[in-house]
Amino acid sequence: MALPFKSGFMAFTFLIFRCTLLAFGQITQPTSAPTSEQQLSGSISGTILDRTGAVISGARIQLTRADQSPARETLSGTDGQFSFSNVARGPFQLTITSAGFAAQTSSGTLQVGEVHVVPPITLAIAQADTEVQVSLTPTEIAQEEIRDEEKQRVLKVIPNFYVSYVPNAAPLNPKQKFELAWKTFTDPFSFVVIGAVAGVEQAQNNFAGYGQGASGYGKRYGASYGDFLAGTLIGSAILPSILKQDPRYFYKGTGGKRSRFLYALANAVICKGDSGRWQPNYSSILGSLAAGGISNLYYPAEDRNGAKLTFENAAIGIGTTGVFNVFEEFVVRKFVLKTSNQDPAKH
Repeated sequence: MALPFKSGFMAFTFLIFRCTLLAFGQITQPTSAPTSEQQLSGSISGTILDRTGAVISGARIQLTRADQSPARETLSGTDGQFSFSNVARGPFQLTITSAGFAAQTSSGTLQVGEVHVVPPITLAIAQADTEVQVSLTPTEIAQEEIRDEEKQRVLKVIPNFYVSYVPNAAPLNPKQKFELAWKTFTDPFSFVVIGAVAGVEQAQNNFAGYGQGASGYGKRYGASYGDFLAGTLIGSAILPSILKQDPRYFYKGTGGKRSRFLYALANAVICKGDSGRWQPNYSSILGSLAAGGISNLYYPAEDRNGAKLTFENAAIGIGTTGVFNVFEEFVVRKFVLKTSNQDPAKH
């Protein structure tokens, strides 16, 4: 046992006294003989590195043995080294773990009294679990929106397909624009409305050249449907596909009444491009002019008047669109059933 000497003089005095006692046989020098277990035990040591060869400090090393003895643990030092002493001979396994690294194992067999140094243990960086989120493409989002729009009917009867209640709706591709157009001019309600228009025209004897009776009514019906078909197909499908414009009306629903009213009227001559930016509605305007020009092919000669009828029909089409937009903004919404108020991209 070491004594807590406070000066060299005290140490010197103690040594003289000890030697005197030894000389006279009063004390004997203690001897320590290693136990059988200590003679049989050995040690295991090593170094923990990363793939760059840098040492890893603080790695947890667990020592387990085949004889089911309790596991032992230690941590690697700042130099990456670790050591287990007084390890009984036999098979052993080391399990090394460290934050950010994949677990690693090393095994071997310790011989009697052996100082076993395992080869440097290199830890690999743990693979990060990557969460894959499956999201819809813009085309798929637009298709979901179209499905909602095709269910929109005022009072369950009147189709309201060309109105989007999603302000940031995905742009339509050409196929989807034609799909909406086809859905519109083949809808049963469209045939009913055109029939009513033809009846009013016959009652007022508009386009007298068509005559009266079933034949006159059929011609008026055909002319009205031709206007509707040409206007929808050209202005809502063909030109929007070519000019990359969206044929739908985007419900505003916010702001003062005046700003909403002006917004609705303006949407007769402006529209959203497929890029999401507002621009002149060339599709609707040129579509109305094209439909008016085509109508000269089947209206009575005395009612054609060339360019006059063309621009007259175009102006009527633009004005009608503005009026309908105002109704859409202030009236129609509350009567539309099966309207989706959610953005499909957030489903």
